[in-house]
Amino acid sequence: MATTEIILREKIEKLGAEADVVKVKAGYARNFLIPQGKAYEASEQNLKHVETLQQDRAEREAKELVEAHQEGEAIKKLSVTFPLTVGQDGKAFGSVTSIDIHKELEKNNINIDRKAIQLANPIKTSGKHDVEIKLHPDVTVKFNFSIEVTEA
Repeated sequence: MATTEIILREKIEKLGAEADVVKVKAGYARNFLIPQGKAYEASEQNLKHVETLQQDRAEREAKELVEAHQEGEAIKKLSVTFPLTVGQDGKAFGSVTSIDIHKELEKNNINIDRKAIQLANPIKTSGKHDVEIKLHPDVTVKFNFSIEVTEA
C-alpha cells in the first residue's frame, strides 16, 4: 500500500494533533483529509511552516491548560444539592445523571462538554457523592455534591 506524508491542520483522533507530520495511506489523504481541509501535503515548502504551526499549537495548548485549571477551581468551590423523590417503599423515582450535573454546572456559568463528566452509572442513593470531570488531558477535578431525598 502506498503511503504519503501529510501535515495535520487540526487534531484527529488516533492520528495526531495540529501541526504533526504523519504518514497515512495515500487514498485516505487524497480522498478525505486534504479535501476536507483537515490536512495538507508535506511538501518542502509546507514543511518550512511546521515549526511556526507547532509554536502556535504550544501557545494555544498552554492557554487551554490555564483555562482548565480555572474552571477546575470554580467547580471545586460549588456546593450543589440535587432533589430525589422516593416512594413509600424507599424506591427512588428517577436518578441523578451526567445530564443533570451538566445542567447544574451551566446554571453556575461553567460550560464544559457533557462527555467530560465521568459518571459510570446514574446515582439513585441519597448522601454525599463525588464525580470526576476531565477538563483537559492533564486536569481532572472531583465535583462534590449531595442528593437530598424527599417523600412522594
